[in-house]
Amino acid sequence: MGQVPIAVSRLGEGDSREAQNARAVKWLLAQSGGTVVVVTPRRDVESASIKRLIAQPGAHHHAWRGFHGGQFDGQRVLYAWPDRQRLNDLWNADADAIVIIEWGVDETAEWIEDVNPIQLLPGATIDPAPRKTATPEPLANGVDGILEYVAGMAAGYSSGLKWNEEDMLKADMMNRPDRWASITVDQLRAKCRALGMRGADVDTIAGFLQRRKEGRRFNVRSSYRTFQFK
Repeated sequence: MGQVPIAVSRLGEGDSREAQNARAVKWLLAQSGGTVVVVTPRRDVESASIKRLIAQPGAHHHAWRGFHGGQFDGQRVLYAWPDRQRLNDLWNADADAIVIIEWGVDETAEWIEDVNPIQLLPGATIDPAPRKTATPEPLANGVDGILEYVAGMAAGYSSGLKWNEEDMLKADMMNRPDRWASITVDQLRAKCRALGMRGADVDTIAGFLQRRKEGRRFNVRSSYRTFQFK
């Protein structure tokens, strides 16, 4: 997420959803930057504090449908109750500030670990924790090297993995099942996250391995159908 100020408003003990929303609004308005943008699941919003924010002169309101989360350059963003997919959309958003209103902790837990945002709680603001260097266990059969290559390629793209790296992975998983048999999906996710891959790419790669473990096959373009990593 680079140097973008980013926070998550979380529900605390004895808290209310409206107080949680109000904390997010207050934090965002205290940040310097451009136009305020509010993103909610639907156009209809019940929260009084979010309604007041939307009503401010120059503020823009978007519903999830048909809206891509990366369109935030030079804006201050309140993103209400995002799911995993929409959190992934924020990965490289070049906003002036972003605040998330959390709904389900399961949706945000991994994102909070990766992004390390300010946490807004009732009566307390928790600053980003010191970064811990995660050292996942080495993966056998050359999988470490494969993921390091793929992560390096993805880092060079503004939108993450391209179709050709995806096809390489899918082809290798089918052509070299022995290479991947001992690797668990959790181990794969841990390695991808340790390599700094964006959330959407972690989900994509872990999804490939999960599908193979379920016995499913992939459609791979002819140019990569027989591909194997060395």
